[in-house]
Amino acid sequence: MNDYKVFTRTWWKHNSDGTWPNNLEPCPGRKTSLGYASTEAEARQMCKEYNDSHKPGRLSRKAEYQAE
Repeated sequence: MNDYKVFTRTWWKHNSDGTWPNNLEPCPGRKTSLGYASTEAEARQMCKEYNDSHKPGRLSRKAEYQAE
């Protein structure tokens, strides 16, 4: 049984109107699925592997998980 969904998303969006520091406005982005895990430990490991091998970039794209 797949109890945890693992996904990536960004946490910022560009905003060049000058009202936000560094022209970045907080904005959780759309979730992009990476897969599913049966246990929380597996979900954490999937996130760690993704985050260790991908730079988050300016918009801070990182892997996360949630219980299904």
